[in-house]
Amino acid sequence: MPPKDIALSAVRAIFTDFDAVAAKNLLAEDYRQHNVAVPTGAAPILGFIPALKESGIRSTIHRVIAEGNLVVLHVTYENAQAFGGETLVAFDVFRVEDGKVAEHWDNLQPLVSKTASGNGMTDGPTQITDHNKTAHNKTLIEGFIRDVLQGAAPEKVTEYISTTTYIQHNPLVADGLDGLGAALKAFADAGQAMSYARTPIIVAEGNFIFTASEGKLGTTPTAFFDLFRIEDGKIAEHWDTISAIPSEMPHANGKF
Repeated sequence: MPPKDIALSAVRAIFTDFDAVAAKNLLAEDYRQHNVAVPTGAAPILGFIPALKESGIRSTIHRVIAEGNLVVLHVTYENAQAFGGETLVAFDVFRVEDGKVAEHWDNLQPLVSKTASGNGMTDGPTQITDHNKTAHNKTLIEGFIRDVLQGAAPEKVTEYISTTTYIQHNPLVADGLDGLGAALKAFADAGQAMSYARTPIIVAEGNFIFTASEGKLGTTPTAFFDLFRIEDGKIAEHWDTISAIPSEMPHANGKF
């Protein structure tokens, strides 16, 4: 099976079928975990499946993109108290090796129904197009991270983001470049300026580019997982999840 199918099968076994036998066949024994609340290894996940079934958790997958052996799922989890909230929006990232899921990163954020833009946190286009532009689009986002998010040349923002159509799904940010600028100023004025330090994971497929970055929100160590949709050579749409990085985790793997 290709990596996408392996990752989807593992998620279905754990969160839909609650099938520990199927999940065991899809997870590497030395499965490396980066979730901040779950111990590393396959055994803790397998042992957690009965509790997940009892909780009534439901998962809805909105988008799936893959590059090489990395697969990204954009997901909503309902009845997700086991993970810290009633309804959570998440990005799950899986590394597939030798036909099994070998590593997992994620970032979860409570669903916000009333947003600054009026857009939902997960709605919008899902179809992957422009496969022949994957490399170009990935380079565009790498430049955007360097110049705008990391601050090397923020004045170049219009070289990266569309000035005519920029649809925003961050619940605190309105559509358009003006909405983004106003939100960033409001964050900074409140002592919650966003800063990106490094981006260890980038996954690109066609018009969708995913990034997982480490930085700070104010003075709090923070993980920023972002998904960008590219149209006509510019960023036209953005989804994200943001969560604080705790100082202690039940493993030594770190958030990234």
